[in-house]
Parts: sequence; structure tokens; C-alpha cells
Amino acid sequence: MLPIKDNIPTDRFPFVTAALIVANFIVYILAIRHGGSFFSGPDTQEVVKYGAIPYALTHPGVHCAEVATQAAPETAQMVCNTALLGANHIPAENLLPSWETIFTGMFMHASILHIGGNMLFLWIFGNNVEDSMGPVKYLAFYIVGGLAALGLQVAIGPNSTAPTLGASGAIAAVLGGYIVLYPRARVLTLVFIVFLVTVFELPAWVMLGIWFAEQAVFGAVGLTNPTGGGGVAYFAHVGGFAFGLIAIRLLATRRKEVPPPYPVY
Repeated sequence: MLPIKDNIPTDRFPFVTAALIVANFIVYILAIRHGGSFFSGPDTQEVVKYGAIPYALTHPGVHCAEVATQAAPETAQMVCNTALLGANHIPAENLLPSWETIFTGMFMHASILHIGGNMLFLWIFGNNVEDSMGPVKYLAFYIVGGLAALGLQVAIGPNSTAPTLGASGAIAAVLGGYIVLYPRARVLTLVFIVFLVTVFELPAWVMLGIWFAEQAVFGAVGLTNPTGGGGVAYFAHVGGFAFGLIAIRLLATRRKEVPPPYPVY
């Protein structure tokens, strides 16, 4: 499901939401300029350098890429599960401290589809959440939501060596906040059913509730490999969403009336 538009107007232009979208695209372009392509995203070196690796975060002073450059090939393959051997070595001096990747990973994306989907969700739902609390609190809410999301992902898979990257954890916090503020909002949604593509106007609690249920189920199914399912960090989505559900009541001071259920297009 892809949201197209909601029916909750905003009183102020969402400057922080717009700035976050621009910042994410700038980081994406800079990352692929150092290696990668526009459609497939940054190459392995960029992903490992700037992505947040749970193993590195739970083993202070050890970075997955650094292990790969020092270990025997078979050990490196097992420990890091990345293509960092031979010509792809990353010198230790070029690696970021693990704590910095907590923040850089939030702005890195794996492909144009990854960043495009994330930024679409952020624009549609972020503007109303920003409007509810103002720009300063909203920015703090977004960043802390991303940290909470990564925190749960690391707690579930502390020895995972798959880089965690993307804004989806922070955006999940925005979605959690939105569903508390506007559960009855109407969201025009593009729905894919096998080969059929259609448009429905769904209540926000249905659209976002289904989204959250998918993350929880896929995460539970992949408990033996917390970043399974094609490398998607489902527990980061769950952690961010849960943070948004809890924190929004502490921060939101403005809540608009939901318009009556008529078509938003």
C-alpha cells in the first residue's frame, strides 16, 4: 500500500519535514557519487561505512569492516557477510566511530525505491505531526524516534553484522504519532493486489494499522535473523512506531478537527 494524500490540512508550511526530505536526498546523491548508481544506491563500502552495524555498536572498539580487513577470508565472510575483501578493503582510518553511524545511518538509503517510499510517507504524514507540536519539538521527536527504532533493532539482534540504514525507523515514529492524533483521518491509498492496482480511501487507523501489523508479523517470523526479509529491519519499524505512540501525547499541543469523510481527491 502506498499513501497518496490525506484529508487533514495544515496551518503552517512543514519546513522541518521538507528540510529532512531534502537532506535525505542530498545524502543519497553524495553517497552514490562516492560509489554506486542512482537506481541501485550506494555501493557496499559506503553502506558499511555509514550504516549502523549492531555488532559494532555492541562491541565497542570493533568495526565489522575492520574485522574483515584483518581476518582470514572465510572468517571475514562469516563475521561480516559483506564483500569487503581484496580491492574492496576499507582502511580502518577511513571508518567512522560507531556512535556516529547511529546518526549517519538515519540518512542513508539502499536504493531510489527505498528513499522514494520513505520520503513519500514522511511528506504525507509528517506535515500534520509537525503542525501538532511545532518545528523544534518535531525535529527532536523525529531524531529520538530514529534512535529508539535502532535501539530495538540492536536489542533484538546485538550480533547482527548487517548495516542498518534508512529513515524508516524515524518515520515509523511519525506514523505512530499520526495514528494517535488522527485515527479517523482519510488516506487516499494506492493498493496492489497481485496484478491489480486500485485506489481506496481508507481511515488512517486501518491503513497504518495494517502497515504496523505487517512489520510486527514479518519481524516475528524472522526472529532467527532480525534483518531478514530482504534486509528489512522490521524491529526498527516496530520500535519507532511504539515510540511515536507513547511520545506524541507528551509533545503534541495542537490537534485539528478531522473533516467529514468525503473524497480527498
